[in-house]
Amino acid sequence: MNNGEGQIIYMLGIGGIGMSALARYYQSQGYTMAGYDRTPSPLTKQLEDEGMAIHYEDNPNLLPALIKFVVYTPAVPKDLKELEALKQRNIKIMKRSEALGQISGHHFTIAVAGTHGKTTTTAMVAHILHICGKDTTAFIGGIANNFNSNLLLSKGKDSIMVVEADEFDRSFLKLHPNISIINSIDADHLDIYGDKQHLVQSFNDFAQLTEEKVIVKEGLDIHTDRGIHFGFGDRNDYRAHIIRSEKGVTDFVINGEDTTTAIQLPMAGRHNVLNATAAFIAARSIGIPATDIAEALTSFKGVKRRFDIRVNNEKHCYIDDYAHHPEEIRSCLTAVRDSFPEKHITLVFQPHLFSRTRDFMDEFASVLAMADELILLDIYPARELPIEGITSEALLNKVNASNKKNCQKSELIDLIDREKPELLITMGAGDIDRFVEPLEKLIKTW
Repeated sequence: MNNGEGQIIYMLGIGGIGMSALARYYQSQGYTMAGYDRTPSPLTKQLEDEGMAIHYEDNPNLLPALIKFVVYTPAVPKDLKELEALKQRNIKIMKRSEALGQISGHHFTIAVAGTHGKTTTTAMVAHILHICGKDTTAFIGGIANNFNSNLLLSKGKDSIMVVEADEFDRSFLKLHPNISIINSIDADHLDIYGDKQHLVQSFNDFAQLTEEKVIVKEGLDIHTDRGIHFGFGDRNDYRAHIIRSEKGVTDFVINGEDTTTAIQLPMAGRHNVLNATAAFIAARSIGIPATDIAEALTSFKGVKRRFDIRVNNEKHCYIDDYAHHPEEIRSCLTAVRDSFPEKHITLVFQPHLFSRTRDFMDEFASVLAMADELILLDIYPARELPIEGITSEALLNKVNASNKKNCQKSELIDLIDREKPELLITMGAGDIDRFVEPLEKLIKTW
């Protein structure tokens, strides 16, 4: 009998990518899952098909009568009626980060942090461990194509836990990592941190929580006596050297303290070479042979919405990506240029958050100009109210490009069908993902 049998866990924001993985984990432990989300989505449909009771109206009358405890995401509004009602019922209420922290306290944990790259790296580590026979539970901030899920479930109680460590709301400080990876620290979430200095301090606090090894990308301001550094530079403990990159496949070599290992990665981009190098070090740190890691990486299929090549035929290519920060956009567009140097790039970008658009207006304008054609959707507000003067039109005016336009979501499919771009990229962290399957089907008919 599982330890949660017959008990209800209620989740506010159950359709989020991180929350849904947690919901699936609890259900695997025997709990009955129920929850609220603002809107239905393909992911909530999957959760309902898996037996979870979900509703989409903020109505306290729809709450289950008997709830063991509540998990919520900080993305839900603070004035949510159901949250207020649950507080009055004297039920234990935890943030998602606290729930993950509780679980990680019972497992040997590899935690992957960074303002960019953490989802792909988490999926890489989970894939390597799984292929190499390590009993693994993994919480991934995206749908890993190798598992077709954001959750990898172990078969036993003594599994290794691999978890994406989210810096938003300082969530990662609730974890108990034995090994951690820090991929990047670019200014972001300034609505939470105020400035980059406080963000960097939070990453250093995360490093101090790590019991054994902190795997750190070169150039990051992390201070720890347990650090293992990686990158392209000669002074790193592990050094990556790219041999060739073409048609979405990258051949590179990792030179380390005890290894020279050739890797063939079925992904493009210098950033993914660094992600794979970090995953390689984490796997080596728990005793997996270098040759086994290299073999496992050859079958890594990536993560949905991370340089996700949906169509690639003689006439057209379509790539979808989650990038929503200027440095992520730069990495993605650079990788596209490296992989498809002759193709004309049409970028559809949906800015995410008014505050992020305001804080990085000039940086966004600069990197978006890297595309040959820019189509800009309205800003996706997520948890925010509009900010005066911060609009897609204002951003578009700053982009130094001749081929650029704004577009309403309702007009996007028709616009793409008229233009029939040679290489299309959809990009953003909002609801632009709803267009991916319709666009893929459309492009395959051309």
